[in-house]
Amino acid sequence: MSQNLFAQAAAPAPNLESLRIDTPPVTLREMALERLRNAIIAGLFSPGQRLVERTLCDQLGVSRSVIREVLRHLETEGLIETAPKQGPIVALIDWHQARQIYDVRIALETTAVADCARNATSATKEKLKAVLKDLDRNSRKNDPLTILAATTQFYETIFLSGGHEIAWDIVKRLNSRISRLRVMTLATTNRTVSGPARMREIFNAIERNDPNAADAACRAHISEAAEIARTLLESEGRHDGGR
Repeated sequence: MSQNLFAQAAAPAPNLESLRIDTPPVTLREMALERLRNAIIAGLFSPGQRLVERTLCDQLGVSRSVIREVLRHLETEGLIETAPKQGPIVALIDWHQARQIYDVRIALETTAVADCARNATSATKEKLKAVLKDLDRNSRKNDPLTILAATTQFYETIFLSGGHEIAWDIVKRLNSRISRLRVMTLATTNRTVSGPARMREIFNAIERNDPNAADAACRAHISEAAEIARTLLESEGRHDGGR
């Protein structure tokens, strides 16, 4: 009996590595969510436009239950709102809301870039340099979604390298609304050139490990974008009767 117990105890532990899912499968809901989110951010649906479930089912080729889940999720991201007697619409955005988003960005991003500049390693600098090359390439193509992807990677690297994981979580929750504003400002004359140029100024300061210059460059970049957004949104508000 004791020999049998010893044999069981000495048996090697089963290898459970085969259970690990390294790349989780993308569900239909996740695909639909990404497609509709990108469509709204890119401006394929206008602010205030009604989102009809049946039409979206046909456009995306998914069931109504999937569409309802997607709409609920996008409402939490601030891309969709529910209007009385209309149902889901693309969220309206005015300067009052946009100004708050830019204020949050200045508060979080200036601190993050300064700390990144203070602590940046050679590996961080090389990663940022590679992202900027990708951004320059996509800016020449004038493809807003690929520009957004590279921009997000740039700031994620800065926040995490600077030790601001919680702040990056906050930014990610606002990212859909930040992206809408970025696409809006990118559509203006030369913004696809001036935006990356401002980001390169931030990088240059990080490369020199100069936190004060990084803070100043980041502040100038966001302030410039905010002023473009203010001009566009206030003009749009006048045309809409000050909605």
